[in-house]
Amino acid sequence: MFSPLRPIYSVAGIREIENTLIPSARPPLMERAGRAAAQDAVRLIMDRPGPILIACGPGNNGGDGFVMARQLAQAGREVVVAFTGAADRLPAEAAKAHADYFAAGGTIVSDLPAAPAHGWALVVDALFGIGLGRPIEGRYASWIQTLNAQPGPRMALDVPSGLDADTGQPLGATFRATHTTTFIALKPGLLTNDGPDYCGEISVQRIDIDAPAWLPARGHAVAPSLFRDQLQPRPRNTHKGIYGDAGILGGNAGMVGAALLAGRAALWLGTGRVYVGLLDGKGPAVDFAHPELMLRRAHALPERLSALAVGPGLGTEGTSASLLSTALERNIPLLLDADALNLSGADPTLKRTLAARIAPTVLTPHPAEAARMLGTDTASVQADRLHAALEIAAQYKALVVLKGCGSIVAAPDGRWFINGTGHPGMASAGMGDVLTGLIVGLLAQGWPAESALIAGVHLHGAAADRLAREGIGPIGLTASETIDAARGVFNGWLIESQRDPRLAGAPVPRAGR
Repeated sequence: MFSPLRPIYSVAGIREIENTLIPSARPPLMERAGRAAAQDAVRLIMDRPGPILIACGPGNNGGDGFVMARQLAQAGREVVVAFTGAADRLPAEAAKAHADYFAAGGTIVSDLPAAPAHGWALVVDALFGIGLGRPIEGRYASWIQTLNAQPGPRMALDVPSGLDADTGQPLGATFRATHTTTFIALKPGLLTNDGPDYCGEISVQRIDIDAPAWLPARGHAVAPSLFRDQLQPRPRNTHKGIYGDAGILGGNAGMVGAALLAGRAALWLGTGRVYVGLLDGKGPAVDFAHPELMLRRAHALPERLSALAVGPGLGTEGTSASLLSTALERNIPLLLDADALNLSGADPTLKRTLAARIAPTVLTPHPAEAARMLGTDTASVQADRLHAALEIAAQYKALVVLKGCGSIVAAPDGRWFINGTGHPGMASAGMGDVLTGLIVGLLAQGWPAESALIAGVHLHGAAADRLAREGIGPIGLTASETIDAARGVFNGWLIESQRDPRLAGAPVPRAGR
């Protein structure tokens, strides 16, 4: 469970590592990559007879494909290689891989052949990989369309051709893989935006390269190893005052449920006391489903809170802005969500006050809220989610999670993390409110802000994943159901952290906020 941390590199970072190692690498990196891909392919189709189709492109990704083809043919598999480029225009390493394939008895066809009667055992995309910066057109676009129509396993080398390896944006025609073998380390585009829908199952082949030894990683995949040191059992001699007082400010007319969901999530994650301040003057005085919550009018939240979340059901009218302004002045950990983010992005005074805070600040925008905070549009945010998250963190001097497929956590110092838990069933009302409650609950219990944010995001998705495995979702999953599941997953982490006392992987330095 507490596996070593997995670094993530941009294309520029991967290129820097490659350029450092290529001159002296023995065996060459392309030989290592093609061999690793062949090994993955053998494991993938061990029980699938029939020929393998490898479509090779005009660059180094095609060279990986030639090496893979040679390795598979030497292992006794029938291989068909399609290559429409000119051998004399291939880069030097790819040209050598092409020549070695021919020297080993390989042959090439200039167009994709018709599938055999029983189909291909595997089709492999070795067309463009991470180097592509423009839409695929013409013959290669037609090839991708044909490859995507094949019913069996479809494997991409490094990154599905047509997918931007940095952003996860499809650039026109894009290969849709069931499996992706990526080399050296993960890339952000594999994990966020549309990347997961095109990559399928991902295998990281390090090809005997310890990437962080050559270039420290700014990005990592979220895993419990990042917050394992916070997973400590409680002493028997204890009381609720030790575990913090969390406040939730929101619940305007017609949106009381949002604040209650956040409060329940914080309560069920072990917060000592949870106060919910409602803006709706006709709101309830008690939550009969969970009377442990202490409901107040918004202006009557206690002064002494361990952490405060502002935003679930807040609205933007009436006293919302003044209440937010007062909250920003509090010297306690503060989480802003929903309309607290919209108000901050639209008001220069609130924005300056937010950026000037000394106490830890956590922001949890979805793409539309992120766009408002940056003064842009949702499409621009989604076009480069990592850049948007880092820009918000820098502008507002806060920890940020940009929610969505492959939620991105960004710190003001430029470090970032991508979360892989969760599923499409979480696209339902109230899920963001539950996430807010999970995070503020950990903040109230004294967790460092970065650990609380990362753990809350990971836990939120892991709870939904558990429910899906049990047949509760993905379709029809509700936010309320994830609260109970999150409690179960979290307690499971606590148990596992005591069973395996070894710290797997070096800790990542935390932000100062």
